Amino acid sequence: MVTTNSKPKRNIILLIGAPPSGLVEFKRKFNKTYRLALVRSTKEPLTPKQEEHFRNKILDIDLCVNFDSSQSIMEALLPYEGELLAATCRAEAKIPQFQKLIPYIPYLKTPTVSSLEWCTNKIQMRKRLLSYDKKISPKFKVVSDAQKSTLKKIHEEIGFPLVIKPAGLAQSYLVNIVFHEEELEKTLGMVIKKIDKIYKEMGGRGEPQILVEQFMEGDMYSVDAFVNSRGKVYFAPMVHVKTGRDIGFDDFFAYRTLTPTLLKKNSIEAAENVATKAIHALGLRSSTAHIEMFRTEDGWKIIELGPRLGGFRNDMYQLSYGMDTTTNDIFIRIPKKPIMPKKVQGYTAVFKFFAKKEGRIVNLTGIKKVQELKSFHSIAINKSVGDLARFAKHGGKSIFNITLFNPDRSKLFADIRRMEQMIKIVTK
Repeated sequence: MVTTNSKPKRNIILLIGAPPSGLVEFKRKFNKTYRLALVRSTKEPLTPKQEEHFRNKILDIDLCVNFDSSQSIMEALLPYEGELLAATCRAEAKIPQFQKLIPYIPYLKTPTVSSLEWCTNKIQMRKRLLSYDKKISPKFKVVSDAQKSTLKKIHEEIGFPLVIKPAGLAQSYLVNIVFHEEELEKTLGMVIKKIDKIYKEMGGRGEPQILVEQFMEGDMYSVDAFVNSRGKVYFAPMVHVKTGRDIGFDDFFAYRTLTPTLLKKNSIEAAENVATKAIHALGLRSSTAHIEMFRTEDGWKIIELGPRLGGFRNDMYQLSYGMDTTTNDIFIRIPKKPIMPKKVQGYTAVFKFFAKKEGRIVNLTGIKKVQELKSFHSIAINKSVGDLARFAKHGGKSIFNITLFNPDRSKLFADIRRMEQMIKIVTK
Protein backbone atom coordinates (compact mmCIF):
# COMPACT_ATOMS: atom_id res chain seq x y z
CA MET A 1 0.00 0.00 0.00
CA VAL A 2 1.43 3.37 -1.03
CA THR A 3 0.61 6.54 0.92
CA THR A 4 1.35 10.06 -0.17
CA ASN A 5 1.71 13.16 1.97
CA SER A 6 0.36 16.04 -0.07
CA LYS A 7 1.55 19.49 0.96
CA PRO A 8 -1.03 22.22 1.51
CA LYS A 9 -1.30 24.65 -1.36
CA ARG A 10 0.12 28.13 -0.70
CA ASN A 11 -2.62 30.34 -2.11
CA ILE A 12 -3.99 32.49 0.73
CA ILE A 13 -3.72 36.27 0.37
CA LEU A 14 -4.01 38.11 3.70
CA LEU A 15 -5.91 41.43 3.45
CA ILE A 16 -5.27 43.58 6.52
CA GLY A 17 -8.13 45.94 7.24
CA ALA A 18 -10.72 47.01 4.70
CA PRO A 19 -10.83 45.02 1.43
CA PRO A 20 -9.53 47.16 -1.44
CA SER A 21 -11.48 48.44 -4.41
CA GLY A 22 -11.06 46.14 -7.38
CA LEU A 23 -11.31 43.05 -5.20
CA VAL A 24 -14.41 41.69 -6.94
CA GLU A 25 -12.69 41.81 -10.33
CA PHE A 26 -9.56 40.19 -8.88
CA LYS A 27 -11.63 37.33 -7.44
CA ARG A 28 -13.46 36.88 -10.72
CA LYS A 29 -10.17 36.46 -12.59
CA PHE A 30 -8.38 34.32 -10.00
CA ASN A 31 -11.19 32.53 -8.16
CA LYS A 32 -9.60 29.08 -8.53
CA THR A 33 -6.06 30.31 -7.97
CA TYR A 34 -6.15 32.33 -4.74
CA ARG A 35 -8.12 32.43 -1.51
CA LEU A 36 -8.68 35.77 0.22
CA ALA A 37 -8.49 36.12 4.01
CA LEU A 38 -9.69 39.25 5.78
CA VAL A 39 -7.57 40.04 8.85
CA ARG A 40 -9.42 42.40 11.17
CA SER A 41 -9.31 43.54 14.77
CA THR A 42 -11.56 42.03 17.44
CA LYS A 43 -12.66 45.63 18.08
CA GLU A 44 -13.96 45.99 14.52
CA PRO A 45 -17.18 44.15 13.57
CA LEU A 46 -17.73 43.23 9.95
CA THR A 47 -18.95 46.15 7.86
CA PRO A 48 -21.98 45.68 5.58
CA LYS A 49 -19.60 45.64 2.59
CA GLN A 50 -17.46 42.93 4.17
CA GLU A 51 -20.54 40.85 4.99
CA GLU A 52 -21.63 41.19 1.37
CA HIS A 53 -18.18 40.02 0.18
CA PHE A 54 -18.44 36.91 2.38
CA ARG A 55 -21.98 36.16 1.17
CA ASN A 56 -20.84 36.44 -2.44
CA LYS A 57 -17.71 34.36 -1.73
CA ILE A 58 -15.36 37.19 -2.66
CA LEU A 59 -13.76 36.80 0.77
CA ASP A 60 -13.06 33.23 1.87
CA ILE A 61 -11.63 33.39 5.40
CA ASP A 62 -12.38 35.70 8.32
CA LEU A 63 -9.46 36.09 10.75
CA CYS A 64 -10.48 38.16 13.76
CA VAL A 65 -7.48 38.90 15.98
CA ASN A 66 -6.32 41.02 18.90
CA PHE A 67 -3.35 42.83 17.35
CA ASP A 68 -1.97 43.58 20.82
CA SER A 69 -1.79 39.89 21.70
CA SER A 70 0.92 37.69 20.17
CA GLN A 71 -1.03 34.62 21.25
CA SER A 72 -4.16 35.80 19.45
CA ILE A 73 -2.22 36.47 16.23
CA MET A 74 -0.41 33.13 16.34
CA GLU A 75 -3.59 31.17 17.06
CA ALA A 76 -5.37 32.84 14.13
CA LEU A 77 -2.56 32.18 11.65
CA LEU A 78 -1.43 28.71 12.79
CA PRO A 79 -4.17 26.68 11.01
CA TYR A 80 -3.08 28.26 7.70
CA GLU A 81 0.67 28.37 8.30
CA GLY A 82 1.65 26.34 5.24
CA GLU A 83 -0.95 27.96 2.99
CA LEU A 84 -0.08 31.67 3.27
CA LEU A 85 1.22 33.23 0.06
CA ALA A 86 1.15 37.02 0.48
CA ALA A 87 -0.10 39.87 2.67
CA THR A 88 -1.24 43.35 1.71
CA CYS A 89 -2.62 46.42 3.46
CA ARG A 90 -4.21 49.13 1.33
CA ALA A 91 -5.52 51.53 4.00
CA GLU A 92 -2.89 53.77 5.59
CA ALA A 93 -4.86 53.84 8.85
CA LYS A 94 -4.40 50.05 9.10
CA ILE A 95 -0.62 50.11 8.61
CA PRO A 96 -0.02 49.80 12.41
CA GLN A 97 -1.98 46.52 12.32
CA PHE A 98 0.12 45.33 9.38
CA GLN A 99 3.29 46.19 11.32
CA LYS A 100 2.15 44.06 14.24
CA LEU A 101 1.34 41.14 11.93
CA ILE A 102 4.63 41.11 9.97
CA PRO A 103 6.77 39.36 12.65
CA TYR A 104 4.36 36.40 12.54
CA ILE A 105 4.58 35.92 8.76
CA PRO A 106 8.40 35.84 8.38
CA TYR A 107 8.45 33.74 5.22
CA LEU A 108 6.23 36.06 3.17
CA LYS A 109 7.55 38.94 1.06
CA THR A 110 6.62 42.04 3.07
CA PRO A 111 7.93 45.53 3.74
CA THR A 112 9.98 45.84 6.94
CA VAL A 113 8.28 47.20 10.05
CA SER A 114 10.80 50.07 10.08
CA SER A 115 10.17 51.07 6.45
CA LEU A 116 6.42 51.27 7.12
CA GLU A 117 7.12 53.52 10.11
CA TRP A 118 9.37 55.77 8.01
CA CYS A 119 6.72 56.01 5.28
CA THR A 120 3.77 56.84 7.54
CA ASN A 121 5.44 59.28 9.93
CA LYS A 122 6.15 62.49 8.01
CA ILE A 123 8.89 63.57 10.41
CA GLN A 124 10.85 60.35 10.11
CA MET A 125 10.23 60.44 6.35
CA ARG A 126 11.72 63.93 6.06
CA LYS A 127 14.79 62.92 8.07
CA ARG A 128 15.43 59.88 5.87
CA LEU A 129 14.97 61.85 2.64
CA LEU A 130 17.27 64.63 3.87
CA SER A 131 19.98 62.11 4.74
CA TYR A 132 19.66 60.36 1.37
CA ASP A 133 19.55 63.43 -0.91
CA LYS A 134 19.05 67.00 0.32
CA LYS A 135 17.94 68.13 -3.14
CA ILE A 136 14.70 66.13 -3.23
CA SER A 137 13.11 67.35 0.00
CA PRO A 138 12.21 70.79 1.48
CA LYS A 139 13.60 72.25 4.72
CA PHE A 140 11.58 71.28 7.81
CA LYS A 141 11.29 71.60 11.57
CA VAL A 142 9.38 69.67 14.27
CA VAL A 143 7.44 71.84 16.72
CA SER A 144 5.22 71.24 19.76
CA ASP A 145 4.16 74.76 20.81
CA ALA A 146 3.43 78.24 19.49
CA GLN A 147 5.64 80.24 21.85
CA LYS A 148 7.43 83.37 20.61
CA SER A 149 10.82 81.62 20.67
CA THR A 150 9.44 78.74 18.54
CA LEU A 151 7.87 81.13 16.03
CA LYS A 152 11.17 83.01 15.75
CA LYS A 153 13.11 79.80 15.04
CA ILE A 154 10.58 78.79 12.37
CA HIS A 155 10.95 82.19 10.70
CA GLU A 156 14.75 82.02 10.76
CA GLU A 157 15.20 78.35 9.80
CA ILE A 158 12.32 77.79 7.36
CA GLY A 159 11.05 81.17 6.18
CA PHE A 160 7.75 82.01 4.47
CA PRO A 161 5.59 80.74 2.91
CA LEU A 162 5.53 77.45 4.82
CA VAL A 163 3.28 74.44 5.40
CA ILE A 164 2.05 73.16 8.77
CA LYS A 165 1.05 69.50 8.79
CA PRO A 166 0.52 66.68 11.31
CA ALA A 167 3.11 63.91 11.14
CA GLY A 168 0.69 60.98 11.18
CA LEU A 169 -2.41 62.02 9.21
CA ALA A 170 -3.29 61.51 5.54
CA GLN A 171 -5.66 63.23 3.08
CA SER A 172 -4.61 66.83 3.91
CA TYR A 173 -6.23 66.83 7.36
CA LEU A 174 -5.00 69.91 9.29
CA VAL A 175 -2.59 70.84 6.48
CA ASN A 176 -2.27 74.64 6.32
CA ILE A 177 -0.22 77.12 4.28
CA VAL A 178 0.85 80.31 6.05
CA PHE A 179 2.51 83.44 4.65
CA HIS A 180 3.47 85.67 7.62
CA GLU A 181 4.18 85.73 11.37
CA GLU A 182 0.66 86.58 12.57
CA GLU A 183 -0.87 83.83 10.43
CA LEU A 184 1.75 81.37 11.67
CA GLU A 185 0.96 82.09 15.32
CA LYS A 186 -2.80 81.81 14.81
CA THR A 187 -2.71 78.69 12.59
CA LEU A 188 -0.12 76.80 14.63
CA GLY A 189 -2.16 77.46 17.77
CA MET A 190 -5.28 76.11 16.03
CA VAL A 191 -3.51 72.92 14.89
CA ILE A 192 -2.09 72.34 18.39
CA LYS A 193 -5.57 72.76 19.86
CA LYS A 194 -7.26 70.35 17.42
CA ILE A 195 -4.59 67.74 16.72
CA ASP A 196 -5.42 65.29 19.54
CA LYS A 197 -9.12 65.18 18.60
CA ILE A 198 -8.46 64.77 14.87
CA TYR A 199 -5.88 62.02 15.51
CA LYS A 200 -8.52 60.05 17.41
CA GLU A 201 -11.24 60.66 14.80
CA MET A 202 -9.05 59.87 11.77
CA GLY A 203 -6.85 57.10 13.18
CA GLY A 204 -3.59 59.04 13.22
CA ARG A 205 -0.34 57.07 13.44
CA GLY A 206 1.80 57.37 16.56
CA GLU A 207 1.84 60.30 18.97
CA PRO A 208 0.47 63.57 17.57
CA GLN A 209 3.39 65.64 16.24
CA ILE A 210 3.56 68.74 14.06
CA LEU A 211 5.82 69.29 11.08
CA VAL A 212 6.60 72.75 9.71
CA GLU A 213 8.24 72.76 6.27
CA GLN A 214 9.16 75.03 3.40
CA PHE A 215 6.31 75.54 0.93
CA MET A 216 7.28 74.56 -2.59
CA GLU A 217 5.96 76.59 -5.50
CA GLY A 218 5.12 74.52 -8.54
CA ASP A 219 2.67 72.08 -10.09
CA MET A 220 1.63 69.04 -8.08
CA TYR A 221 1.78 65.52 -9.49
CA SER A 222 1.61 62.02 -8.09
CA VAL A 223 2.59 58.57 -9.29
CA ASP A 224 1.99 55.04 -8.03
CA ALA A 225 4.68 52.38 -8.18
CA PHE A 226 5.19 48.71 -7.43
CA VAL A 227 8.45 47.79 -5.66
CA ASN A 228 9.70 44.21 -5.64
CA SER A 229 11.72 42.51 -2.88
CA ARG A 230 15.02 43.69 -4.40
CA GLY A 231 13.98 47.32 -4.80
CA LYS A 232 13.19 47.27 -8.54
CA VAL A 233 10.47 49.84 -9.23
CA TYR A 234 7.66 49.55 -11.80
CA PHE A 235 5.96 52.92 -12.35
CA ALA A 236 2.35 53.51 -13.33
CA PRO A 237 1.67 56.64 -15.43
CA MET A 238 1.85 60.10 -13.84
CA VAL A 239 -1.22 61.89 -12.45
CA HIS A 240 -1.68 65.68 -12.34
CA VAL A 241 -3.20 67.12 -9.17
CA LYS A 242 -5.03 70.44 -8.93
CA THR A 243 -5.41 71.43 -5.26
CA GLY A 244 -8.14 73.37 -3.53
CA ARG A 245 -5.70 76.26 -3.29
CA ASP A 246 -5.44 76.30 -7.10
CA ILE A 247 -9.18 77.03 -7.42
CA GLY A 248 -9.45 79.65 -4.70
CA PHE A 249 -9.87 77.65 -1.49
CA ASP A 250 -7.66 78.39 1.51
CA ASP A 251 -7.17 74.63 1.71
CA PHE A 252 -4.85 71.99 0.33
CA PHE A 253 -7.09 69.04 -0.58
CA ALA A 254 -6.76 67.34 -3.99
CA TYR A 255 -9.62 68.97 -5.90
CA ARG A 256 -8.93 67.27 -9.23
CA THR A 257 -6.71 64.32 -10.12
CA LEU A 258 -6.20 63.71 -13.85
CA THR A 259 -4.46 61.16 -16.04
CA PRO A 260 -2.84 61.04 -18.60
CA THR A 261 -0.79 64.22 -18.09
CA LEU A 262 0.81 66.47 -20.70
CA LEU A 263 4.30 65.87 -19.30
CA LYS A 264 7.03 65.07 -21.82
CA LYS A 265 9.16 61.94 -21.63
CA ASN A 266 12.22 63.65 -20.13
CA SER A 267 10.10 65.25 -17.37
CA ILE A 268 8.53 61.88 -16.53
CA GLU A 269 11.95 60.22 -16.38
CA ALA A 270 13.22 62.96 -14.05
CA ALA A 271 10.17 62.53 -11.80
CA GLU A 272 10.59 58.76 -11.69
CA ASN A 273 14.27 59.17 -10.82
CA VAL A 274 13.41 61.35 -7.80
CA ALA A 275 10.57 58.99 -6.80
CA THR A 276 12.96 56.02 -6.93
CA LYS A 277 15.38 57.86 -4.63
CA ALA A 278 12.56 58.43 -2.14
CA ILE A 279 11.51 54.75 -2.25
CA HIS A 280 15.10 53.60 -1.63
CA ALA A 281 15.68 56.25 1.05
CA LEU A 282 12.76 54.78 2.98
CA GLY A 283 13.83 51.19 2.37
CA LEU A 284 10.46 50.19 0.93
CA ARG A 285 10.23 46.74 -0.67
CA SER A 286 7.54 44.21 -1.63
CA SER A 287 4.98 46.99 -1.63
CA THR A 288 2.99 49.50 -3.57
CA ALA A 289 4.06 53.13 -3.18
CA HIS A 290 2.13 56.36 -3.71
CA ILE A 291 4.45 59.33 -4.26
CA GLU A 292 3.32 62.97 -4.27
CA MET A 293 5.66 65.54 -5.83
CA PHE A 294 6.02 69.16 -6.83
CA ARG A 295 7.56 70.13 -10.15
CA THR A 296 9.53 73.26 -9.23
CA GLU A 297 12.09 75.53 -10.91
CA ASP A 298 14.75 73.58 -8.97
CA GLY A 299 13.52 70.19 -10.17
CA TRP A 300 11.18 67.58 -8.72
CA LYS A 301 10.65 67.63 -4.94
CA ILE A 302 9.01 65.00 -2.75
CA ILE A 303 5.91 66.04 -0.80
CA GLU A 304 5.43 62.61 0.77
CA LEU A 305 5.35 58.88 0.08
CA GLY A 306 2.82 56.33 1.32
CA PRO A 307 3.17 52.51 1.32
CA ARG A 308 -0.15 52.10 -0.51
CA LEU A 309 -2.05 52.96 -3.67
CA GLY A 310 -3.29 56.51 -4.04
CA GLY A 311 -6.96 57.34 -3.68
CA PHE A 312 -9.16 56.49 -6.69
CA ARG A 313 -6.14 55.07 -8.54
CA ASN A 314 -7.65 51.66 -9.22
CA ASP A 315 -10.48 53.22 -11.25
CA MET A 316 -8.28 55.89 -12.84
CA TYR A 317 -5.63 53.49 -14.12
CA GLN A 318 -8.24 50.93 -15.16
CA LEU A 319 -10.22 53.45 -17.19
CA SER A 320 -7.28 55.24 -18.81
CA TYR A 321 -4.89 52.32 -19.39
CA GLY A 322 -6.67 49.05 -18.63
CA MET A 323 -4.28 48.58 -15.70
CA ASP A 324 -5.47 46.50 -12.73
CA THR A 325 -3.64 48.01 -9.76
CA THR A 326 -5.37 45.73 -7.23
CA THR A 327 -3.89 42.70 -9.02
CA ASN A 328 -0.49 44.39 -9.29
CA ASP A 329 -0.52 45.26 -5.58
CA ILE A 330 -0.96 41.56 -4.79
CA PHE A 331 1.40 40.32 -7.52
CA ILE A 332 4.36 42.40 -6.27
CA ARG A 333 4.04 40.63 -2.90
CA ILE A 334 3.70 37.03 -4.16
CA PRO A 335 6.10 37.91 -5.87
CA LYS A 336 5.10 38.14 -9.53
CA LYS A 337 5.93 40.79 -12.09
CA PRO A 338 3.17 43.44 -12.29
CA ILE A 339 1.27 43.88 -15.54
CA MET A 340 1.85 47.46 -16.72
CA PRO A 341 -0.08 48.42 -19.89
CA LYS A 342 0.71 52.00 -20.93
CA LYS A 343 -1.47 52.45 -24.05
CA VAL A 344 -3.90 55.30 -23.45
CA GLN A 345 -7.60 54.37 -23.65
CA GLY A 346 -8.91 57.75 -22.57
CA TYR A 347 -8.79 60.53 -19.99
CA THR A 348 -9.94 60.20 -16.38
CA ALA A 349 -10.54 62.95 -13.83
CA VAL A 350 -11.68 62.56 -10.21
CA PHE A 351 -13.05 65.52 -8.25
CA LYS A 352 -13.47 66.10 -4.52
CA PHE A 353 -16.12 68.70 -3.76
CA PHE A 354 -16.02 70.80 -0.58
CA ALA A 355 -18.26 73.70 0.38
CA LYS A 356 -16.85 77.22 -0.14
CA LYS A 357 -17.95 78.07 3.41
CA GLU A 358 -18.09 75.84 6.48
CA GLY A 359 -21.47 75.22 8.11
CA ARG A 360 -24.62 73.12 7.81
CA ILE A 361 -25.45 72.02 4.29
CA VAL A 362 -28.82 73.52 3.37
CA ASN A 363 -28.89 72.83 -0.35
CA LEU A 364 -27.14 70.62 -2.92
CA THR A 365 -27.96 71.09 -6.60
CA GLY A 366 -26.63 69.76 -9.88
CA ILE A 367 -25.84 66.19 -8.82
CA LYS A 368 -28.52 64.60 -11.01
CA LYS A 369 -27.65 66.77 -14.01
CA VAL A 370 -23.97 65.79 -13.74
CA GLN A 371 -24.95 62.13 -14.02
CA GLU A 372 -26.44 62.88 -17.45
CA LEU A 373 -23.10 64.08 -18.86
CA LYS A 374 -21.53 61.79 -21.46
CA SER A 375 -18.26 61.74 -19.49
CA PHE A 376 -19.93 60.78 -16.20
CA HIS A 377 -18.63 57.52 -14.71
CA SER A 378 -19.47 57.42 -10.98
CA ILE A 379 -20.26 59.40 -7.85
CA ALA A 380 -19.67 58.72 -4.15
CA ILE A 381 -21.78 60.86 -1.80
CA ASN A 382 -20.30 61.35 1.68
CA LYS A 383 -22.61 64.05 3.08
CA SER A 384 -26.14 65.27 2.51
CA VAL A 385 -28.39 68.20 3.42
CA GLY A 386 -28.28 68.77 7.18
CA ASP A 387 -24.73 67.49 7.63
CA LEU A 388 -21.85 69.68 8.75
CA ALA A 389 -19.40 70.75 6.04
CA ARG A 390 -15.83 71.45 7.15
CA PHE A 391 -12.63 72.18 5.26
CA ALA A 392 -9.99 69.44 4.99
CA LYS A 393 -7.54 71.59 6.97
CA HIS A 394 -10.04 71.50 9.86
CA GLY A 395 -10.49 67.72 9.64
CA GLY A 396 -13.44 67.67 7.23
CA LYS A 397 -14.22 65.17 4.46
CA SER A 398 -15.39 65.91 0.94
CA ILE A 399 -19.15 66.20 0.43
CA PHE A 400 -19.02 64.02 -2.67
CA ASN A 401 -16.51 62.67 -5.20
CA ILE A 402 -17.20 62.49 -8.94
CA THR A 403 -15.31 60.48 -11.57
CA LEU A 404 -15.44 61.49 -15.24
CA PHE A 405 -13.99 59.61 -18.21
CA ASN A 406 -13.86 60.30 -21.93
CA PRO A 407 -11.71 58.91 -24.76
CA ASP A 408 -11.43 62.49 -26.07
CA ARG A 409 -9.53 64.99 -23.87
CA SER A 410 -11.34 68.06 -25.23
CA LYS A 411 -14.76 66.48 -24.62
CA LEU A 412 -13.74 65.56 -21.07
CA PHE A 413 -12.75 69.17 -20.34
CA ALA A 414 -15.99 70.42 -21.88
CA ASP A 415 -17.94 68.21 -19.46
CA ILE A 416 -15.72 69.32 -16.58
CA ARG A 417 -16.71 72.89 -17.37
CA ARG A 418 -20.41 71.94 -17.49
CA MET A 419 -20.13 70.04 -14.20
CA GLU A 420 -18.47 72.92 -12.38
CA GLN A 421 -21.25 75.25 -13.54
CA MET A 422 -23.96 72.78 -12.44
CA ILE A 423 -22.77 71.97 -8.92
CA LYS A 424 -23.94 74.28 -6.14
CA ILE A 425 -23.31 73.63 -2.43
CA VAL A 426 -25.00 76.03 -0.03
CA THR A 427 -24.13 76.12 3.68
CA LYS A 428 -25.53 78.13 6.59
